[in-house]
Amino acid sequence: MAKGFPVIGIGSIVFIFGLIFDLQGQSIVGPESSFMYANPDWITYGIQIMVLGITIIGVGTLLKIFKK
Repeated sequence: MAKGFPVIGIGSIVFIFGLIFDLQGQSIVGPESSFMYANPDWITYGIQIMVLGITIIGVGTLLKIFKK
């Protein structure tokens, strides 16, 4: 089993969580009773988490390419 696929999967999950946090901070998704809802701090946190997810996906892609 290639080592790149699990890393890409983890990166995708991290990216999706960051997207959800960002959208909750923007009042687009989530319950209004959530502490993240309409909180500008969570917009920033979500963007940072998405960038981390993209970085992890990039590392997984590089592992996949160099493993061949």
